[in-house]
Amino acid sequence: MIRKIADKLKNSRPSDSINSAALIIATAGILSRALGLVRDRILAAKFGAGDTLDVYYSAFRVPDLIYNLLILGALSAAFIPVFTSLLAHEKKEEAWRLANSLLAMAVLVLLVICGAFAIFTPFFMKFITPGFSGEKLGEVITLTRIMFLSPIFLGISGIFGGILNSFKRFLVYSLAPLVYNLGIILGAVFLVPSFGISGLAWGVAGGAFFHMLIQYPAVKFSGFQFSPALSFSDGHLRKVLTLMIPRTMGLAVTQVNLLVVTIIASTLSAGSLTIFNLANNLQSFPLGVFAIPFALAVFPTLSYFSAKEEIENFIVSFSQTFRQILFFVIPASIFMLVFRAQIVRVVLGSGKFDWEDTTLTFQALGIFAVSLFAQCLVPLLARSFYALHNTKIPFLIGIFSELVNLALALLLSRMYGILGLVWAFSISSMVNMFLLFFILRSKTGDLDDKKIVSVIAKIALFSLVAGGAAQLTKYIVGPYIDLDTFLGVFSQLSASGAVGITIFFSLAFIFRLEEFEAVKKLLSGKFFGMRQSIPDDPTQASGM
Repeated sequence: MIRKIADKLKNSRPSDSINSAALIIATAGILSRALGLVRDRILAAKFGAGDTLDVYYSAFRVPDLIYNLLILGALSAAFIPVFTSLLAHEKKEEAWRLANSLLAMAVLVLLVICGAFAIFTPFFMKFITPGFSGEKLGEVITLTRIMFLSPIFLGISGIFGGILNSFKRFLVYSLAPLVYNLGIILGAVFLVPSFGISGLAWGVAGGAFFHMLIQYPAVKFSGFQFSPALSFSDGHLRKVLTLMIPRTMGLAVTQVNLLVVTIIASTLSAGSLTIFNLANNLQSFPLGVFAIPFALAVFPTLSYFSAKEEIENFIVSFSQTFRQILFFVIPASIFMLVFRAQIVRVVLGSGKFDWEDTTLTFQALGIFAVSLFAQCLVPLLARSFYALHNTKIPFLIGIFSELVNLALALLLSRMYGILGLVWAFSISSMVNMFLLFFILRSKTGDLDDKKIVSVIAKIALFSLVAGGAAQLTKYIVGPYIDLDTFLGVFSQLSASGAVGITIFFSLAFIFRLEEFEAVKKLLSGKFFGMRQSIPDDPTQASGM
């Protein structure tokens, strides 16, 4: 059976299945991100950029840290490559035994750690939010304790998602974040009136539970049968644990840095942490819609080519995905800079979110946009190393870039307040991306460099032309609409954005960019007639 899979890989274009999978993930991602924007608009309108949302975002920090360290590191760096490799070599029973062992270990560890942290929340939150006191500190302690339920549910869900990822069952996997955001929205709308600010935390916990629940049927259909057996003698489990150690340490550096950002922001003016998070959520829209879908979609393929030692196919898949991400992200960055004020006003500008909040947020959004290309390439670059079973390099680069972030945050926050923290984040993101790229290139010898440079130059030029046209259109239509209303700002954004997007895609069509042609084929449905590189059906993978 493995020979049949190899023949399909050799006779098909790697980009076919990658783009098809990316479209599925991106479509669900758009819905999830749209719900995320609705969530942020509801929160901003209801509470404004002040103490309440500072408490809410601070309460996320430690539960997020636990999930990222214990689950995310294992999945992205270790579990998927090892699990996929077992399937590729027709070792289905060993693959499921690994999944069960990892799941049992994750549940046990998460229950113990989250329980312990919930008990000692009052102690450590004093150090994480030194700028909070009295009622504000009491609220952040209460919300944090409730949110410790979410890492448990998300941990189970994360392993389910890793299994679905390996089988290229991306649809259900991609819908999970949607129900997570829906849970938060329902908490803000229906639970806050009854439970006060604690309703926000219960909404997060509920969203995490449904994030897990929605994936279980698809995982069971893939062949998973839960057996609570934990065997540390399992060589594959030990390999996952070994591979995840450097990744977990790298994530620890990132999470510690986020803790430091929270500490610094808690000492700045009220609403600073809220501004940072709202602007970050807005700029993360392209990251979730374009970068993450492609990185997730190509990861099993890269892992497969790495396992088969087919480095040329590895490079081809990497280059195509790299260029496809930039095809969307570079123009998105330009448009974000051009329309930063309009975006913030349309998405967040209502209720208690006043003009001062709006101004700070769109200034932060503009700074984030400068490094958006780097942020969007890091997931692909990191997963390229993970597919090669190399987690040490991303770890070491992560340490260096986060030290840069930390040093700049301490320096620039004194000079520019919350905007200094955003500049530190953007600069360190670019440092991270460039180091990953050039070291990966040194490992492979070539990453299709000439084609990448040529395509980037064209995309950048087309984006600047389109951005200039959009900016001009923005000024032309401005005098004819009422910019003091939501409808007026939305009309200006829509008309100018439509002009810019039309010009960009027209230039891509005229000059026949390969990346544009791939999008045309994808949207026309041609990709969906292609066989995927690694079989979707677990019975195919097992040779049954």
